[in-house]
Amino acid sequence: MFAEGTLLSSTESVCPVCLKRLPANRVRYGEDVYLEKECPQHGFYRTVIWRGTPGFTEWARPKVPVFPQQPFTSIDKGCPFDCGLCADHRQEPCCVLFDVTERCDLKCKFCFASAGKKDSSSEPSLKKIEGWYRRLLQAGGPFNIQLSGGEPCMSDDLPEIITLGRSLGFTFFQLNTNGLRISRDVAYLAKMKDAGLCTVYLQFDGTNDEIYSRMRGRAIFAQKMQAIRNCADLGIGVVLVPTLVPGINTDEIGRIIDLALAHAPTVRGVHFQPVSYFGRYPQAPSDAERITLPEVIRAITEQTQGRIQRESFLPPGGENAHCSFHANFVLMPEGELRPLTRRETSSCCSTSTPIQDGSRKSRLVTAKHWTVARPPVTSEPKQILGSWDDFLERVNTYSFSISGMAFQDAWNLDLERLRECYIIHVSREGKLIPFCAYNLTNQLGLSLYRPQSQFLNT
Repeated sequence: MFAEGTLLSSTESVCPVCLKRLPANRVRYGEDVYLEKECPQHGFYRTVIWRGTPGFTEWARPKVPVFPQQPFTSIDKGCPFDCGLCADHRQEPCCVLFDVTERCDLKCKFCFASAGKKDSSSEPSLKKIEGWYRRLLQAGGPFNIQLSGGEPCMSDDLPEIITLGRSLGFTFFQLNTNGLRISRDVAYLAKMKDAGLCTVYLQFDGTNDEIYSRMRGRAIFAQKMQAIRNCADLGIGVVLVPTLVPGINTDEIGRIIDLALAHAPTVRGVHFQPVSYFGRYPQAPSDAERITLPEVIRAITEQTQGRIQRESFLPPGGENAHCSFHANFVLMPEGELRPLTRRETSSCCSTSTPIQDGSRKSRLVTAKHWTVARPPVTSEPKQILGSWDDFLERVNTYSFSISGMAFQDAWNLDLERLRECYIIHVSREGKLIPFCAYNLTNQLGLSLYRPQSQFLNT
């Protein structure tokens, strides 16, 4: 199988055992692309990073880099060991994650945070979080904020955290949650809405309890649906976020999209995340346990019986092209999902995009499309759209996005991609760390940046 590989390009990565930085190659075998690297101490690694069409080189989108307005760390050991952001990072933040707690009311089989039953003594104070907000303003913000964890709803401070951010000029807040508390505590959800919560980013792995029992350890599908209904009652947008694990839920892609559309316009879209192996996971991964972005795109087309076409999906304008895909649609009254995006492969790589434009556009588009837009109170729902104004009104109210993002782990980490990351974690010390660096763990589960194992960052 691997006898006739073609070298596409070179990059850098890390050893999955010792996390030492290593030279790496992107090598094509047939239609598939692998990342290859060798550690002098721990041996050779080959990991699939792209399978089939759309092709790896076809998907590339050149960008002009933009460096941090205010670097907070100096370059000493090099990427990924100097994150802060350092002066060598090549993208502005778009979405910034605050870990407001390490506690969680689940113990999922797959968890990048290795969250669980911990006490609240180490949770950041409002004063600490104010410092995080101010650090983001120094870095060129305000940016979009995602409240995360652990399970952020284990904290009672979320309304105050949102209120504090709004007082400092931040306008878009999303809640990254398993949905358990907001399924039963409507009063708390309402407090967050009143404070300024825009979107619930809801863990949603499938449409039956067998999947949740296997991935999350509990049968919680009913709670997921109640969380959606509660958000609908309060006018809060919801994005469904499935973690895709081969052999467990990759055949659920079409059913998840159908369920999302059935609950539009409250559900604003689906954001697929192929499983990555960092934090807590059952064993060292094989290639059979990975699904790549082009496979997800093809599965969307196949499992929706061609209603959603591959040509509707675009590479990102902000982060590295091989990190994600997205497509925007409008749900028409008769049930048609009409695409608003279309990929023109003949010209996709002809010009370079200023990368900061992509980040800023992504912030605005995310805030617009993932927030519920109320229809005019004087208008009855239209079954026939007879004018351009009617159509624009429909787009505003019934826009729907389908996207996917492939996070990186120690086996497939590409430092070129990492330097262009715009999903940023704020550390306890106020450093701005790209998501895949912050959550990076070796095969023993020890990390560079997460608090429980910072001793490795030496």
